[in-house]
Amino acid sequence: MAENTTSEVIVGGVVLAAAVGFFIYAAQVSGFQSGAQGSYDLTASFRSAEGIMVGTDVRLAGVRVGSVSDLALNPETFRADATINLFDHVELPDDSLVMISSEGLLGGSFVELQPGGSPFTYAAGDQILDTQSSVSLVTLLMRFVGGDNE
Repeated sequence: MAENTTSEVIVGGVVLAAAVGFFIYAAQVSGFQSGAQGSYDLTASFRSAEGIMVGTDVRLAGVRVGSVSDLALNPETFRADATINLFDHVELPDDSLVMISSEGLLGGSFVELQPGGSPFTYAAGDQILDTQSSVSLVTLLMRFVGGDNE
């Protein structure tokens, strides 16, 4: 009986160690930070925020530099107001473009930053005025099939 108890404890310890290893791996892959890195918020207003949600990556040149921290409908303008949280080391010129991009036909969406050439940068709480909304694949296909020349 003592042998069964010892082997059960050993197997339980191995399972627990594997679970902790998977948790650490998942935290690293998802980009979870322990708060050591500072950040600041910027806002942007989109005609359509289709495909993004809170937690969606914000990328600059393909590198993750932040995430979407809030997404809400503005009842006055009927536009989607997004708050993006950028890492402190990212100094974005104040003529930059923010757009919703897709990783491919079947991939997810992300927020892409295209820096401008201005010597001035955004400060915490500023609004990015130059935005490009997501492009709906269904709308593009309907225009192609219907022959819409817009």
